Amino acid sequence: MNRILAYACLGLSMSLVGSYVALSKPLVAIFPVFLLAWLRFGIGGAAMLHWLKKPVDEAPMTRQTRQLVFLESFLGNFLFSICMLYGVSLSSTVAAGVIMAAIPAVVATLSWLFLRERISPRVWLAVACAVLGIALVSLSKSEPPNPAGQGLEADFSSKTVWLGNLLLLGAVLCEAAYAVIGKKLTGALGAKRITALINLWGFVLVTPMGLWLAWSFDFAAVASASWLLLLFYALAASVWTVWLWMTGLKGVPASRAGVFTVMLPISAALVGVFVLGEPMGAAQGAAFALALAGVVLATLPQRARG
Repeated sequence: MNRILAYACLGLSMSLVGSYVALSKPLVAIFPVFLLAWLRFGIGGAAMLHWLKKPVDEAPMTRQTRQLVFLESFLGNFLFSICMLYGVSLSSTVAAGVIMAAIPAVVATLSWLFLRERISPRVWLAVACAVLGIALVSLSKSEPPNPAGQGLEADFSSKTVWLGNLLLLGAVLCEAAYAVIGKKLTGALGAKRITALINLWGFVLVTPMGLWLAWSFDFAAVASASWLLLLFYALAASVWTVWLWMTGLKGVPASRAGVFTVMLPISAALVGVFVLGEPMGAAQGAAFALALAGVVLATLPQRARG
């Protein structure tokens, strides 16, 4: 696969993740977290049922591949969604941005530990730029008031902030594991089949709680605009972002791909500015410049040694 196209897929994937993370706050205020996750996996699964069929030229899955598919879904789909949704609702947008800034560094570290990838000084410098840039934008941007939510996930009291931050840290670890395990899976399965299989596992895992909450939920009270937002969230989270990420991973080392997770908190901040109406100043511009410098450092081709 063309390296530039792979970079584009990775960057677009994480940009979409950041978008739906930012836009999940209004949905969490309407739907209980487990019901929201169940609807997301269900809508996503319905959209890609035809991707579940095994291609003729694909080798049968080994036991290790089946285990990796489950882990990819359990960590990257199920646990990430739960930690992220509860974390955002219990903590603050600023805290979420600062904590998510650690993703590139965690991905690089896990790639070094588990995939034995050599991390060049330039990639480590790119990781540092990403972390510094997102920390700067997160610390400087104004925090909008939290919406008045409904249900357990709407407790915004100071006593639960520490729990929200801990859950966001858990989401960081899940996202990093998702990147590393995904690299292993792309060597055995196609991007579409990985996307469909891990979504199916996510649906199975969350179905008991989803059904229980759906039984007493008033679906008729949900506005049309919220259903459209849910449709975007489901397709972005379950289909588009996963397929784009797995497609890009085929031609890029996991440690280098991890730098593109910088687009997650950046796009979330941009959605906050241009969609949710948060202010943007010089500090945000400097942060975006740092993040862009990190991506450039990681993606520019290495000079041949003569």
